[in-house]
Amino acid sequence: MIVDAPALPPANLYINRELSQFEFSKRVLAQAFDKDVPLLERLRFLCITSTNLDEFFEIRVAALKQRIEIGAPAHGPEKLSSQQVFDALRHSMLNLVQQQYQLLNDVLLPQLEKAGVRFLQSDDWDDDQRQWLRNYFFEQVVPVLTPLTFDPSRPFPRVLNKSLNFIVRLHGKDAFGRRRHRGMVQAPRSLPRIIRLPEHLSSPGCHDFVSLSSMIRVHVGDLFPGLDVGGCHQFRVTRNSNLYLDEEEISDLVHALEGQLEASRYGAAVRLEVGNQCPVDLQQFLLDHFKLREHDMYLVDGPVNLNRLSTMCDIEDRPELQYPPFTQGLPDVLRGNEDIFSLLSKKNVLLHHPYQSFAPTINFISSAASDADVLAMKITLYRTGPDSPIVDHLVSAARAGKEVTVIIELMARFDEAANISLANRLQEAGAHVVYGLVGYKTHTKMALVVRRENDELVRYVHLGTGNYHHATTLVYTDYGYMSGSKRLGEDVHKVFMQLTSLTKARDMTRMLVAPFSLYDALIDKINREAEIARSGADGRIIAKINALDEPGLVDTLYAASQAGVRIDLIVRGICSLRPGVPGLSDNISVRSIVGRFLEHSRVYYFRNGGKEEFYCSSADWMERNLLHRSESCFEIRQKHLKVQLLRDLELFLADNCQAWLLQGDGSYERITPGSDDRVSAQETFLEKLAAPG
Repeated sequence: MIVDAPALPPANLYINRELSQFEFSKRVLAQAFDKDVPLLERLRFLCITSTNLDEFFEIRVAALKQRIEIGAPAHGPEKLSSQQVFDALRHSMLNLVQQQYQLLNDVLLPQLEKAGVRFLQSDDWDDDQRQWLRNYFFEQVVPVLTPLTFDPSRPFPRVLNKSLNFIVRLHGKDAFGRRRHRGMVQAPRSLPRIIRLPEHLSSPGCHDFVSLSSMIRVHVGDLFPGLDVGGCHQFRVTRNSNLYLDEEEISDLVHALEGQLEASRYGAAVRLEVGNQCPVDLQQFLLDHFKLREHDMYLVDGPVNLNRLSTMCDIEDRPELQYPPFTQGLPDVLRGNEDIFSLLSKKNVLLHHPYQSFAPTINFISSAASDADVLAMKITLYRTGPDSPIVDHLVSAARAGKEVTVIIELMARFDEAANISLANRLQEAGAHVVYGLVGYKTHTKMALVVRRENDELVRYVHLGTGNYHHATTLVYTDYGYMSGSKRLGEDVHKVFMQLTSLTKARDMTRMLVAPFSLYDALIDKINREAEIARSGADGRIIAKINALDEPGLVDTLYAASQAGVRIDLIVRGICSLRPGVPGLSDNISVRSIVGRFLEHSRVYYFRNGGKEEFYCSSADWMERNLLHRSESCFEIRQKHLKVQLLRDLELFLADNCQAWLLQGDGSYERITPGSDDRVSAQETFLEKLAAPG
């Protein structure tokens, strides 16, 4: 039963989702300021804040601006107006952007230059570099550039979302005697944004880089012969990238999605970034053209897209400027040569990525694809990345005549086009491809193998908290669970039947699924801890998730806190719950871990009067995950694995190096260790589970 919300005004009960999400960007930027982080990794964190901010504008700010236009309140139970949230965000975003460029110009670039990694401005080029860059420009850049001037027959061109462009002030008359005032240069996507100079043009031991922007700005006069150039200024437009599909009007999801993807490349503008030397009249010209207002413009002192600088982060011969390399480990149980199915028939395996390798998961799929006794394979794919070995094995299995069923979520944000291509490839190989249901994304991560053994059909499963994406398993923390459990295999089979037939899975014993049973089960388990606490026993909850914003769940946690349940939440990003508020959430603490790896695993712990329960899941405690997505939550029952998970959770709670504590007002305070008690969860996992590179 869901408890009533505490008797406080909604604005005091919850933290706005958008404001909470933006706080995460500030914590990531703090990593770029951290002097204990290697220099090139600090630059990488700065680049990450840029891409995070891009997505925030494309999705969150875009939706907020639409709600302002129609007079709708901000999303969430706080009863705030959309304009209130936008105004608060605008102030924070301006400050963050200013901090980004001050850090880049005043700290990172000067320190990198001292370390022999130089980002050269045009004033820094010597004669040999200038000549080489001029040759490069005319040989590699000019052939794919299209300089433009405007008149009624050739109006301002369409500008692609997040593309690099230049507005040019012109003086004089063109070849037809018409006076020209403005021009434009669009940088093709095929051109690299950062160019590394050859070694012979750099000082010994130095790595010198030049931006495409600098080259175009220096040589822009050559693109408009006969006209005088009075200035060349970079700009970038961020557009609304939300996809809107009317479920009742869709007859072909793929066709509708392809149309939406094409349209979203030129969606409504939501942000204009301009070089800070751009004159006011050109700024206004751009704002007017994109139907934006001054509060939508951000003047920047450097590249309009900081993520371009990520090219500089992967220099191979400067290990002292990067995180120490490591080799992913393996659990002891996988160190032998035993066949994976023979092993799983006797033992369950829990992998902790990235500290432990994703290779056993790939081996699970590859072994099934090549095993003559395997009859069927089923898997859900949300994000896979290019050149996925798992997809290669699924294609091989389908071509070999096995029954291969792949449930692909076409609406995986920013991976929609890749997933359409993936679906086509699998279908051509003979796999059964099923798309996620519109309005209910298939976000669960699970694979099922059906194998004939001694005239019986045996099921083997893999369940995870993260995607089947071998690249992200190097930088995301996740758990992967492999098992030959009969009951768990039956549950996974029922979930696949649910996803393909759109029926409801029943009588499951080892799994909880959204949007059917998971939400109610979480409410019941939290209430159970509250009853235990009221009886005088120890009520205890620990949850490690990426986000928490579901109001009913927040209210139930508040009530459990008031009953005396001790609740520790490890929430990487959005958290709408206010911890530590007297009389409301005294017994709740919320921390966020931000470090070398992106914390992505979801683990739930309930003490249950001593009969401890542990669950791993694909689901965060968000309204969208629990009520509007297909998610899986699976119980871990083996004693030694439960001990491992509790040890891991306690280590996160002890972290005093990369942890931030959420305050009741929505701000975060970073924990700092004393001189003798330094604890870093991620560093400890590296030491215990992985090997030095």
